[in-house]
Amino acid sequence: MSKVENKIRVLIVDDHSIVRDGLRLILELDDRIEVCGEAKGLQEAMDIIPQTLPDVILLDFKLPDGDGVNGCICIKSRFPKIKIIILTAYSQEHLVMETIRAGASGYLLKNIKSKELIESILKVYEGDSVLDPSVTEGVFSNIANQKPDIVNKLSCKETYILQMVSLGKSNKEIAEALRISEKTVRNYISNIFKKLNVSNRTEAASYWIRKKTLS
Repeated sequence: MSKVENKIRVLIVDDHSIVRDGLRLILELDDRIEVCGEAKGLQEAMDIIPQTLPDVILLDFKLPDGDGVNGCICIKSRFPKIKIIILTAYSQEHLVMETIRAGASGYLLKNIKSKELIESILKVYEGDSVLDPSVTEGVFSNIANQKPDIVNKLSCKETYILQMVSLGKSNKEIAEALRISEKTVRNYISNIFKKLNVSNRTEAASYWIRKKTLS
């Protein structure tokens, strides 16, 4: 990798300016990385991604307008090629699992050493996944004990509609793609919600992304 060209573009998303400043200082000491932008929340991040074109996003789990799970779903549904690393102070196992299911390529704690953070960004950029050592054992234990996914109970058409929902498609767009009425789409989505035991489109999308991540 050239030291000038093809730098890894990193977007920092954290609501604390002192954290963003510290991360920028650390990352820009490495000539393989370029901090292409900063955001204080999810919406701001979504707004600037088309302009900043990051390869990797460092995403805090707790933000004023959402959490890491919603962030991963939103980002991956619109920008599937972008790699996401959750960088947080929270080490709870269920949070790690949910973000991985939602599309994160890494989950790191904020007490990570600078060198390890840079190495993790490089690994994720190359297609690997990274987990903080303190959460790894619990995550692999959780995956090993996974029950059969309820998504398998969906029909082919329901599965397709769920995929469209996870991509942020509206009922009208889904209806046009399948050449059915919007009312029929609403009925399908209602049945999907019942089968998955979820109450909204975000939760349903999380199920779909989890299925793809673990398959």
